[in-house]
Amino acid sequence: MIEQATAPVAFALNEALKGLSPSYVDIVNESMSHAGYFDGKESHFKLTIVSADFTNKRLVARHQMIYQAAAPLLTAQGGSIHALAIHAFSPDEWQHQDIPSPNCTGKNV
Repeated sequence: MIEQATAPVAFALNEALKGLSPSYVDIVNESMSHAGYFDGKESHFKLTIVSADFTNKRLVARHQMIYQAAAPLLTAQGGSIHALAIHAFSPDEWQHQDIPSPNCTGKNV
């Protein structure tokens, strides 16, 4: 469970995604693996999400749905999320995969 007090951006992202009726959501703050990190920074996330809303939707459509839900939290809209690695599955596709995020051009540990 994501706590608002300790991870306000991750909490807000989780809340924003509820409109997609996910059956599974995993939000991992990967900011510490990127340049400019400081304790408590929430700017780079890995999102794994499973939703029946993704059934028969192409990957780009799934990403668009997520970006629309998360728009106020993205830096382009004045938010603090700079990078969001998205792994979106329908329930039939979901196998509890652990998918690595892509390398950042700034810094990866």
